[in-house]
Amino acid sequence: MVIAGKLFMVEGRGGTGGGGGDIALQKIASKLKGFRREEKEQGILMVTEVKDLHMTGDSLSGVFAQDQLMGVYHHGELIHVPRTLEAHFFFIEQRERDRIILAIMEKKARANNIANQLSKILFMSSSRIVEVRIDPSRFVHFHEENFEDTKVIFFDDVDIPNIKKLSLYGSSLADTSLYAEHLKHGKIWYLVLKSRRYGLVVGLTRNGVVTIFSKATRDDFINYIQNEVITLI
Repeated sequence: MVIAGKLFMVEGRGGTGGGGGDIALQKIASKLKGFRREEKEQGILMVTEVKDLHMTGDSLSGVFAQDQLMGVYHHGELIHVPRTLEAHFFFIEQRERDRIILAIMEKKARANNIANQLSKILFMSSSRIVEVRIDPSRFVHFHEENFEDTKVIFFDDVDIPNIKKLSLYGSSLADTSLYAEHLKHGKIWYLVLKSRRYGLVVGLTRNGVVTIFSKATRDDFINYIQNEVITLI
């Protein structure tokens, strides 16, 4: 089963909620602990809550659970049925870099939505948890260190008129003249490669979308993020 996730940055070091001071995991945990919001939609009680918070060393993990209404047809009538969607998340504090990274194990669109909601819970603003950025030069170095195992490369910011993106597929991409030519005209945006360390086939974009295509567990995802991706940011 494919495991998808996205990385974000907790912006600034001004404290959770305007009180000043450092943004520490303990403060984030205290804000999220016991959070529960109830509202009615079409007469149905809908709940959004944070649960299963757990802190280990410099990481804080939990589950973001949210009820949504799903429309189903029953004998020609549209009936709204509530369902609960759950997404695992974890904050990682890098003290040496003076920053906190948030990983949400969900596809891009929903991960973005959850990141905005967590930002509002922690800071009363949706702009304090932002997308990460990986510098194109670091992406090139990351690929060229693993070029024997790179399967797919997408290039964006292409300077050729009427061409928005370029792509390469194959098993020896760094050995081709096409790779060097594409790199002259664009920046690497997306890679699919096999991790030498973990043996996982992984897709990675410059804005922190991570997809593991191999059979993997949640712990595999977390370990890969912590040991191979966060250092690129």
